Amino acid sequence: MTACAPLSAKEIICFPILGPALRPSRARSSKPGGVFDPDRLRTEIGQLENSTATQDFWQNRENAEKILGRLKRLRERFEPWQKLKGEIEDLDELYHLAHESADESVEQELSGSLNEISVHFERLRTLELLGDELDESDAILTIHAGAGGTEACDWAAMLLRMYTRWAERHGYGLETLDLLEAEGGVKSVTLQVTGEYAHGYLKGETGVHRLVRISPFDANARRHTSFASVYASPVIDDEVTVLIRPEDIRVDTYRSQGAGGQKVNKTDSAVRITHLETGIVVQCQNERSQYKNKANAMKVLRSRLYEHLKAEKEKENAKFLQEKKDISWGNQIRSYVFQPYTMVKDHRTKHETGNIQSVMDGDIDAFIEEYLKLAWASKAS
Repeated sequence: MTACAPLSAKEIICFPILGPALRPSRARSSKPGGVFDPDRLRTEIGQLENSTATQDFWQNRENAEKILGRLKRLRERFEPWQKLKGEIEDLDELYHLAHESADESVEQELSGSLNEISVHFERLRTLELLGDELDESDAILTIHAGAGGTEACDWAAMLLRMYTRWAERHGYGLETLDLLEAEGGVKSVTLQVTGEYAHGYLKGETGVHRLVRISPFDANARRHTSFASVYASPVIDDEVTVLIRPEDIRVDTYRSQGAGGQKVNKTDSAVRITHLETGIVVQCQNERSQYKNKANAMKVLRSRLYEHLKAEKEKENAKFLQEKKDISWGNQIRSYVFQPYTMVKDHRTKHETGNIQSVMDGDIDAFIEEYLKLAWASKAS
C-alpha cells in the first residue's frame, strides 16, 4: 500500500473544525505527517511505567536510568501532541461561536489561534520526521576542504562557523575531536555534536557544499568557486555492536601539527587509524595524550563503520559515503552564491533563500526540514 503524502498544517488543523460539506474528500493518513503513531507510543509508555513500578527496578541502576531516559523522551514526544489536540478542540468551540455570533473580534481571535496552532504543528511534525534508527543520537560531523586550495580551506572554516552557530542556536554541546588547520582556514575538522536528535537533523548535511564568491585572496577581485565536503554519522553507544578486531586496523602515531613555539607537541601523540577492509581512515590529534586521541579516533571509527555497514545492508552506499566522492564541481548538494547575486540553494529539495548572511550565521533549519520531508516522501512512495 502506498502511503499518502504529508498534509499541510492548515489541512490537519482545519479538518476537525470545518463542516462536513467543506472538508476535503481525498483520503488522508490518521497520523500527522504520516509518521505519528499515538497508540504505539501510549502502549510503550504504559509498559515502561509498569516496569518502573517493579520492586527490583533499581537493582540494575544503569538499565533503570536507560528506561527512565526512554520514558522521558517518549513522554516529551507524546504529550505535546495531546496538548495540540486539546488546543484544536478549543479552537473548534471558538469556530462555532464565531459562526453563530458573526462577531468580528471572535473571528480575529480564531485566526490568531489558528496561526499559533499551525506553527506548533509544524514544529512537532518536523520531530516526527526523525524516525530512523539512531536519529536521536549525538552526531560526528566532519568537514573537509576540497578543490580550491586556500579558498577551499577558508570555505571549510566558514562552514565550521555556520554549524557551530547552528548548534549554539539549538543548545547543543560541541567538542572538537580533530582539527587540521591550513593557510587560509581549515583543511579538515571533526566535531562531536551532543544533544537530542543531533544526528537526525544533521544527516541531511552530508555531501559537497559549493561556494561562489569574489575571492578576498585574489588581488584582481575575480570570482572563484570553492568546495568542501560535510559528513555526518551517529555516535554509537554500547548497545550497538560494531565489531572492530585488532587485526582489522592499522594504528599509526605521529607528531601533531600546531602553530609552533610553545604549542609544539614534542611527542608522537597524534593517532591515525585505518580500517583495512573498508579503507576508512580516521585521525585525532587534538589531545596531548596519545591514549585520549586513540580513544576519540576509535569512537569516530565505530561511527563511520556503522554508517558503512548500514549502507551496505541497504545497498545505498552512494547515499551514505558521499565524502568519498570528488569534492568538486558536479557533486554538490547545496550552492552558496555571494556574487553576482546572493542565494543559497539545495539541489535536492530545490529550497532556496536570498538571505545568505542569515544562513552563514547558522539559520539552516529550513534546509534541514525540507530535506527531512523529502526523505520521508521517498520512503512513503
